Amino acid sequence: MAVRKLKYGNIPVVAVGLREGEISGVMIEKPFPVFEDIHTVTIYMGPKNLIVYYDYILSLKPKRVIFNPGTESPEFAERLSSAGIEVVNACTLIMISNNQY
Repeated sequence: MAVRKLKYGNIPVVAVGLREGEISGVMIEKPFPVFEDIHTVTIYMGPKNLIVYYDYILSLKPKRVIFNPGTESPEFAERLSSAGIEVVNACTLIMISNNQY
């Protein structure tokens, strides 16, 4: 849903998942594709599964990482903050709906 809302809001979006696929014309790429100029990473996986993505997400050098409800990771949030990356604990869908994204 987030990919669709971002796309239809004319916000550039890329998707990474365990399986390749497509969401409304956006290709889902398997880990760990190289992207440049990533503004926001929004997390939709639990903290235990997220551990293998720490270095990858940090390598993207996003300006912000959003931890959706249930995905919060104090350990990773500290690493992100130490790297100068804004950490937000919020629901991406609500942020988009309220023009807070």
